[in-house]
Amino acid sequence: MAEKLRGAPVAAALTEALSIRAAVLADRGVTPTLAILRLGERADDLAYERAALKRAEKIGIAVRQIVLSRNASQHDVDETIRDISSDPHIHACLPLRPFPKTIDEAGAFALLSPSKDVDCATDAMLLATLTGRPDALAPCTAEAVIAILDYYGIEITGARVAVVGRSNVIGRPIAALLTARDATVTVCHSRTVDVSAITREAEVLVVAAGQAHMIGANHVSSGQTVIDVGINWDEKSQRLVGDVDTEAIKDIVAAYTPVPGGVGSVTTAILAKHVIEAAERAAEEAARAARVAHGTAERTEASWRKR
Repeated sequence: MAEKLRGAPVAAALTEALSIRAAVLADRGVTPTLAILRLGERADDLAYERAALKRAEKIGIAVRQIVLSRNASQHDVDETIRDISSDPHIHACLPLRPFPKTIDEAGAFALLSPSKDVDCATDAMLLATLTGRPDALAPCTAEAVIAILDYYGIEITGARVAVVGRSNVIGRPIAALLTARDATVTVCHSRTVDVSAITREAEVLVVAAGQAHMIGANHVSSGQTVIDVGINWDEKSQRLVGDVDTEAIKDIVAAYTPVPGGVGSVTTAILAKHVIEAAERAAEEAARAARVAHGTAERTEASWRKR
């Protein structure tokens, strides 16, 4: 029987470490603050928001919930994002996506300061992620995959990895993060010929296709680690299921993440990690600016004394 890689202990370890960093910021007079921007009352948005609030409270992160109507205008959304970007007391912003089709997401997110983008909503942060910049804040779900692999001691460096899915939200960022860790990555998608032949050869298989139970016994082989990023509602069983048919693969592979209880349960901890990082960077920038201002004032005073 394969090992079940649960997300709860991963999230707990992250939460403990982040609480210490939040306390250090608090000692410096900084309260890490996240703005959650939600349009309307979608059930999945509300569920994620509740989970984020619970995680933030445990760590010491303040959260501002900004809620607009599902029928909000482009102007209202744009102005809200401008306000968030210009507010020095907000360190991070999480827009709950997707926005309604009436909103130009790309145009709205272009107004968000990349320094406050903690879930890769802006083109600037996506580019930083895809090009392997060390200061990038990758999509939270993508980074949660890396956190699980690291926590359970799954070797990434040099590993053969297959990623099923190529979206800018999950598939491509996961592939970029794995490549930055020196894995050899193959990305499979809807036009890939003989996906199962590729996935069987991988040591680590990451599935983020958004199709319930698309990965079965013929896609896997013994000794593999399978990370299931998919979350789908199954009408027949009336429950959440992943992209992987775990009943079909659990007696073949070495380890797998369950759905629910796997990658999804780590995502809010990664979100909190990004908020802390954004607050730390803002605090360092403020400290540098203060030192420069102090040095300028001292030089000005010295020059006056010489006159």
